[in-house]
Amino acid sequence: MSSQNSPAGTAQAPKKPNDTAFFGQPKMLLNLFSVELWERFSFYGMQGILAYYMYYSVTDGGLGMDESTALGIVGAYGGGVYLSTILGAWVADRLMGSERVLFYSAIMIMAGHLSLAFLPGAAGLAVGLILIGIGSGGLKANATALVGTLYSKDDPRRDAGFSIFYMGINIGGLIGPLVTGWLQVTWGFHVGFAAAAVGMGFGLLQYGLTRKNLPASAHNVPNPLPRAQYGKFAALAIAGVVVIILAVALKLITAENLKWVIVAVVIAAAVAYFAVILANKTLTGTERSRVFSFMPLFLASAVFWSLFQQQFTVIALYSDKRLDRSILGWEVPASWVTSINPVFIIILAGVFAALWTKLGTRQPGTPVKFSVALVVMGLAYLTFIPFAGMAAVPMMAIVFILLLFTVAELMLSPVGLSLATKLAPAAFQTQMVALFFLSVSLGTAMSGVLAQWYDPANETPYFLVVGLVSIGFGVLLFLAKKPIKKLMQGVL
Repeated sequence: MSSQNSPAGTAQAPKKPNDTAFFGQPKMLLNLFSVELWERFSFYGMQGILAYYMYYSVTDGGLGMDESTALGIVGAYGGGVYLSTILGAWVADRLMGSERVLFYSAIMIMAGHLSLAFLPGAAGLAVGLILIGIGSGGLKANATALVGTLYSKDDPRRDAGFSIFYMGINIGGLIGPLVTGWLQVTWGFHVGFAAAAVGMGFGLLQYGLTRKNLPASAHNVPNPLPRAQYGKFAALAIAGVVVIILAVALKLITAENLKWVIVAVVIAAAVAYFAVILANKTLTGTERSRVFSFMPLFLASAVFWSLFQQQFTVIALYSDKRLDRSILGWEVPASWVTSINPVFIIILAGVFAALWTKLGTRQPGTPVKFSVALVVMGLAYLTFIPFAGMAAVPMMAIVFILLLFTVAELMLSPVGLSLATKLAPAAFQTQMVALFFLSVSLGTAMSGVLAQWYDPANETPYFLVVGLVSIGFGVLLFLAKKPIKKLMQGVL
């Protein structure tokens, strides 16, 4: 473990941290926590009602799409958000630095929510989702990277700090769907989307007031692109946009196959990204070994997110069609189910953060945490089976299932974010975080693909296969923990 061994193999105690103003964490963590809270308020507030907006009939304020197509678009959009972290990370590492990319991304996200709120029909949907998708990708990787700049690599507070940061994400994820869902039921979808825009406005204001307090490293451009290459990359960007426009115009990319397009692009991007990093001549032997160790964890993460992100596809449909949402004669908006997971995160994130802090260097390694997450997620899907065929599934069933989702999430997501910053080579700090988000992208897009096989009239086969596959991957990862740990070269 890195906090126990120096390069020469002698004991070396980690330095005592100086900045402990925020519950033992750096003071700037509070500011990043708040920024991310408001951004997630807008993101999950919008996503909580997105599927319903697409497949509800026009008379109910929706676009009247086929349910399977709508769920596929939700998965593809989510996958696209995490795919765009590559762009945000590359711009940060090569052109502008994480701090400025985060600021401009927040402006783009707000413009996207305003488009959904005020532009009617499919045009507003397309413009809004593109702006929010690209902006969110830029913000997500760089916000995480900025948290990483607050800690040294051997600081034992890192996982706890990321867990606290993750709690901020989930406070926003809790409030957003409650607000937008209530507004959608009461006044319509576009009012709900407008509330998401207001939330993003608060986040932008928060960041504008605090960005100067970030450490100097947040403003650095780790691997600056030579000015002589600006023209070449600008031409490549323009060519890429033209290719996408032509593919849409020629119907090579359609609403129906978009999810498969995103899956293929993410797989190609992940393979290319690993190849580019490993081919870089500045990598040391230790850095290269750590990148190799990230590969099986990348795959495990993708499997996990393909199940977890079904909250916005299969479980969104399940909540709308299968749940008894009546409480004292009032029907809870279906989108409010999206807020159950954040409630448990808020309750349990501090517990997990305290646990990792207390255990310190004695805590289980990342491969073990990931394997437990996959097993628990598989068990959550098996828990759906006893309710199959029931006319109206009680709300407490989905509450318990989403509790299992939360436990699994806390074993993998904040840990994975922290791991990406620890395993990152010096020249690829933000881009390594983007690789972790690529695994989320692949899983999220797959959540849209898997949704096409879900049949509310015959649920058992779907939940059984998905649950057992997840458990199987978890067991395989646990069996491979020793060789993975060896490749991690001392990183916990």
